[in-house]
Parts: sequence; C-alpha cells; structure tokens
Amino acid sequence: MNQLPIKSSLPELVSAVRRHPNVLLCAPPGAGKTTCVPLELLKLIPVEVGRIIMLEPRRIAAVSAARWMARTLGEEAGQTVGYSIRFESRTSAATRIEVVTEGILTRRIQNDPLLEGVAMVIFDEFHERSIHADLGLALCLDLQQQVREDLKILVMSATLEIAPLAAMLDNAPVINSEGRSYPVEEIYLDDQVDARLPERMAAAIHRALKETEGDVLAFLPGSGEIRACAARLAESGMAERKITVCQLYGDLPFNEQQKAIQPGGQRKVVLATSIAETSLTIEGVRVVIDSGVSRRMQFDPARGMNRLVTLRESRASAEQRKGRAGRLAPGVCYRLFSRHTLNAMIPHTPPEIRETDLSPLLLELSAWGTADPLALRWLEQPPVAAMESARALLVELDALDAAGRITPQGHEMLRLPLHPRLGRLLLRSRELHCIHLGCDLAALLSERDFIRASRPDRAILASHSDVSDRLDALRTWRGHGKGAASLDPAALKNVERVVGQLARLVNSSQQKRQEAPDDDLISRLLLAAYPDRVARRRVGVSDGYLLANGRGARLSPRSAVRGEEYLVAVALDGGSQAEALIHLAAGVAEDIVRDERSGHIVRESSISWSERDGRAVATRLEKLGAVQLSSETFVPDASQLVPAVIAAVRNSGLALLTLDETVRSLQGRVNLIRSAFPGREWPDLSDGALLATLEEWLAPHIAGVNNSKRLAQLDLSGLLRQQLDYRQQRELDQLAPTHLTVPSGSRVRLDYTGENPVLAVKLQELFGLKDTPAIADGRVMVLLHLLSPAGRPIQVTRDLKGFWDGAYQQVRKELKGRYPKHPWPDDPWSAPPTRRLKPRG
Repeated sequence: MNQLPIKSSLPELVSAVRRHPNVLLCAPPGAGKTTCVPLELLKLIPVEVGRIIMLEPRRIAAVSAARWMARTLGEEAGQTVGYSIRFESRTSAATRIEVVTEGILTRRIQNDPLLEGVAMVIFDEFHERSIHADLGLALCLDLQQQVREDLKILVMSATLEIAPLAAMLDNAPVINSEGRSYPVEEIYLDDQVDARLPERMAAAIHRALKETEGDVLAFLPGSGEIRACAARLAESGMAERKITVCQLYGDLPFNEQQKAIQPGGQRKVVLATSIAETSLTIEGVRVVIDSGVSRRMQFDPARGMNRLVTLRESRASAEQRKGRAGRLAPGVCYRLFSRHTLNAMIPHTPPEIRETDLSPLLLELSAWGTADPLALRWLEQPPVAAMESARALLVELDALDAAGRITPQGHEMLRLPLHPRLGRLLLRSRELHCIHLGCDLAALLSERDFIRASRPDRAILASHSDVSDRLDALRTWRGHGKGAASLDPAALKNVERVVGQLARLVNSSQQKRQEAPDDDLISRLLLAAYPDRVARRRVGVSDGYLLANGRGARLSPRSAVRGEEYLVAVALDGGSQAEALIHLAAGVAEDIVRDERSGHIVRESSISWSERDGRAVATRLEKLGAVQLSSETFVPDASQLVPAVIAAVRNSGLALLTLDETVRSLQGRVNLIRSAFPGREWPDLSDGALLATLEEWLAPHIAGVNNSKRLAQLDLSGLLRQQLDYRQQRELDQLAPTHLTVPSGSRVRLDYTGENPVLAVKLQELFGLKDTPAIADGRVMVLLHLLSPAGRPIQVTRDLKGFWDGAYQQVRKELKGRYPKHPWPDDPWSAPPTRRLKPRG
C-alpha cells in the first residue's frame, strides 16, 4: 500500500478533511484511493463519533474493497470493515467502515434521517454518475445543511469536470493525486459489423497472446458474451498452453471473481465487463482488448422500466480501458474498431439521471419529504419532463396521492429492491396470497426475455397470454431442468436466481406455492404493475388497440395474443411512431379490469353534436384513462343541451342558423352605423362577434333545442334586433333604412350585404335627380347600380350628375334600339322619372 500513488497525497487530504466539511479528491484509476483513503481517514474519527460509509457503484467492487481493507487489518470482512449490498450484508457492531452499493445508502438515510453513528460519507467512482450516487449526494448535502453540520462528505472521482462539482460542494478544496502510467501502443482492428463479437474477441485474444507479453484484459459488454468467448477459447486449447481464462462480471461468485483479480502462477486472460474500467485493479495486466461497447442503464419504453442496453462506449471510457494496459509497464491496447469509430464516439458517458426512468428517484425524494425535488443540490438537475412522467406513473401505481405525497403503499414499495412497477406487483401478490407467483412474475419481467426472438416456438407461444406462456415455460424448466429449443438457458437461470432472492426477501416460505396459477391472478398482478398499459381493441381493427395512456398500438406478430377485447401491454415499443408495437401482452377480462382499477374509473356524462344525425346526443361514459369501458345514451334536461348546441353552432361558423337576407341586411345596417358614428355605442353583430358571444345572445333562447331543424327555425333576425335598445332600434330605421323612395315614387330596397350600401334601380326612375342619395344623416352615399329595363346593371356609380352629363348619351345610343318601348330622352334632366313604358301614339 505504501507504493500506491495515492500515498503521497494522503497528508494533504487529511488536512483538508480536518478543516472542511466537504472535500473533492481527483485521482486516476489504480491510484489506490478506494482502499487507502477510508483506512487513513478512519484515524481521524474516534470510535464514539461514528463510522465511515463508502458508496461504491458496483457490487463486486464493494465486496472486493471491503475484503481488501479487512485483510490489510488482518481481519475478515464484517469486523472493522464490512459491506452491505443487495440481498447480502456483512457488518457487525464493531464495523467502522461500511462499503455499500446501489440504493443501500439511500435506504439508510430514509430509515435514519439523521444518519446517527455516521461521521463521514465517501462517494467513490463518482465520475460514473450513477443515479444512486447523484441521489445519495443530494440527500447527504441536504442532511448536512439542515441538521448534520458535523457530517463530512468526500467525493472521489477519476475523470470528471471538477469545477462544477467543487462549486456544488460549497467550493470544496480539490486534492489531486497523480496516477502511475506508462506508454500504451494502440492497434486498431477494422470494424466488422457482420461478425459476432465473441468470435472476434477470441481471434483478437489469440493474436495478442502471440504478439505480446503479460496478462490480457478483454472488455465485453455482458456475461453472455463473456461466456460465449470463454467457450471459444476453451475449444482452442488454452489449458494445454497453460493459459488461464478467467471471467469477471457482477453476478459471478466471489471466488471466481478473485481468480480474475489476484495474480496467478501462469499467464492469464481476463474476460470482463466495464466493471474493470476503474472500479477494480487487476494485477499483471499488460494488454487490453476493447470491444468498443458496454451495457448501460437506460429507460426501456417497451417495459416502462430501466434496463441494461448495449451501446457504443464513450471516448472517455475507451481511454480508461486503454489506461489499464499501462499501470505496471508499457502496454498494448487492441481496439476492435477503427480510429474513425473512436473519433465518432461521444466524449463522455451521459449521466444516468439524463437517460433513465426517474420514478424510483421521485419516489425516494417524496419519501424524503422535500417540497420541490429540483430545489436540492444536483450536479445535473433531473429533466422536468421526465419527472412529470414519473409523477404520473407513481400516482397510477398508488405510490403517490394526487397532491404528490407518498402513500403508505409507496413507503412499502421503497423497501423492495425493485422498480416501483414490480414493487407494486409484489405487494399485490401478498394481498392476493400468491407471493410465489409474484416473485416469479417480478423476476420474469425484470430480467431479459428467455424466449429467443429468432427461434419462436409455437408450442410455447400458444395461449391468450404471452406472460402465462413464459411462466409455464419457467415452471417446466424448473421441474425438469430443460425446456424447448427456443429457450435461453442462461437467461432462465438468471430469472430463477432473482426469484430466489425475492422469495428470501419477502419470506415466501409462509405461503404454499401454487402448482398452476390461474390467469385471473396473473391478470390482477399485471394490472397492478402496468395500470397505464390497459388496452381495448379498436372497432374494426383486429390487432389494433387503444392504450389507457391514449396511444394507439398494434400486436406484434411475435405475440400469441389474438382476439382479446382487453389486454395488458407488458412490452411495447414504437418510439416516435404514431402506433406502438405490442411484443408481450396478456388478455384480461373486463370484470377484472373494473375490479382492480375501480378507483381510477371515471364516470362522466357528455353531450355532443352528431354532424351525421344533425342533433345533440347525450351519453354516459365509463373510462379508464383513454379507454372507454361502456357507453349509453340518455335523455338530458333541456338546460343540459345548451352547451353542446352552442359548441355545435360555434364549430359550424353559424351555418346551423338561418342567415337569410333579412339577417344579413340587419348585420350590414348596424355595421354601417358603427362605422359612420364611431363615437356611439352600437353592438357588434359581425359573424366573428356573434360566434364569440353565443352564450350571451343565443343561449337564453335554445333550451330544449336539440337538432338542426329546430335551430334553423329560430327567428335569428328577431334575436339580433333584441341586442338593440329602443333608441337604437328607432335610429336604425332612420340612419340605415331598409328602402329608399326614388323620384319615380318606387320604394327600392337597399342592399347592405357588401362593403357599401347598394341601391339597384332602373335608370328611367331617376330622371331629373342630380345628387346621389345618401343615408346616415348624409354621411354615407349609396352605391348606385343603374339597371337596364331588363334589370341588368349598365353602370355602377356614386356620381349620378356626372353620369347624366357624360356616359348617359352613350348608354342611350346603345340601348334605345334594344328597348324602344322605354323612354330614352335626349335630356334626362327634364324628362319625368317613370317606372312605366312610353305612352302609345
């Protein structure tokens, strides 16, 4: 330990911890910070003050660090140094340093909001930016600010922008520790998209063994690829060549993990996940082979939960992997990709808080009791949209109430190491006395599907429920140790392992296991976990469904479910497409949907307008989200019809009303007066104003009116005149008369439907008239449409005098021969106006 690079920085670190509540340590991987720092800082803390808790993002690293520190003290893990991970804990009353992982720290803070007996919290590998680390740090800083000013916080990071983190830690001092590294040669192997990764990695390992010296560390994305590659290497005679092949991933038994970590007597090849990037130091490594991919936690829309997905690594991760080859001496890094691919990688791995489902995070924050989760100190705040989606889901799961407060059920869900969906499922299975079924379902839904997509087996996929099919397959395999060819044995073993862990957690031995659980129980448990995924078949679309969240979906050809009226869409995808694709579904009876979701069924009455029937239709609905469970018509009270009729009239743009010539004339007359006398208060009777004020002038007169025929019979002109007071009605006829008397004695109607009032009159009826008629106290001249004897327009003018003196003679010349029986005098000024023919003789 004395030779580790971190040793030289320990005095400065100890001094900073003495003087400051928060300290930031920046040290590269392999510097020794994980195992040296806690032991050194423990010397500062008297036994009576408390212990140190160190958060490690990975289980294998937590256990290895605790055991290493314990051996340094000549002890076993569980004495001075212990650890607590998911489903396992080794601590005692004597424990002074406890290494914890995943949500253990958060659970500890929730159960003991004062963290009594804890003097310091260390966040190791903070650069990995796990959501647990972000949450744990936010809660510890809040705790420190509110009630535990004495709590020390140390954040240790290998690669991260230090300035923002130091600022968040109240300008904490930054201690930098130099690492120890040697030059590393880079060898790029071109991208081979078509080749399977385990075969490519095995070939690269054979090349590296021939070309280099020292142990080989090969990075693969997951345990499946590691096992496949190990099998390839075993077939090639590694044992005969005295080369040990070790595997290293989180779920591996501890003894197997130690074989990979500890030095051996012969050359070694370690097949590891990204856990070996920074969390663990593996002795003897001189060669690294980087696959270029890793598995990260991301929100999986298909299952509505977080899931590990295989993605291209970041450039920062690629550099971390490369650096593993240069810890002890100059090394070599083979990359199973091109330099171009390296340059195209994202610079840094995005923090989990940006990519994962935030409902577990929000549930924790709700239990913490903060009024505004975003008010806590975050290195990067949770996205608002993702938080709102999380809130909606937790309300659906009855983990939060409508006001966002955590419910008793929400508190119970927090105690389970499961996504809130599956926590709700497990709690419901306890209520229904089928805890074994709950454990099976929770494990099945939390892990990778063990039915291979490329090898469907119709003997397995043959019922109304894809989930029941998989439960049957799991139980058959459990009973006989084997199953159909389409089953993935490794995935089945993983599911069974999680089943056992959950069964021990909930003490399922108190309930008898059901031999063949009925579909009703499965449906009830799935409804508890996926209340937003209830779907009903769309009319006329055999494989089309409408989800309770309002989205449309279709059944995938891989799903066995067909013809079900209702189902729970357990797994679906579709991204930004209009319709999602349902891959995993379970048919469910309507009465079970009603029973399980009774508190969320909305009963409402609606009255809408049927354009097809031209009438208002009153309907009582039962809805579960967007899914309509039932519908029946009823006869409403007369007053209940009014809003629907008003809406229909508004949507039609007044077309449902009879807008005849009388109505249009009235609108034009009032509009003319409003324009001519802007200082006077006259109502606006334009179409736009009428549409905006339907509730004021139309609604009081349509109680009981429920169809378009009765609407059309309304005296609209009378209703509009009621908008005028007595004075306005009298002035209307004076200022904007409906008719004008012309020199011939005829009363001619004025047309107000255009921009200008129009007087259309035969030319002969205006003989002798010099001035164009005007209305509105002479403010508005009418537009004359001078007509031929046949009633056709021959001139449009506002200058009648000018017409007589000018254009009249040309008109007379053209029309006199065509209409000889009508007067066409040479002098229109002296001729008597007439509407009759010329006298005979």
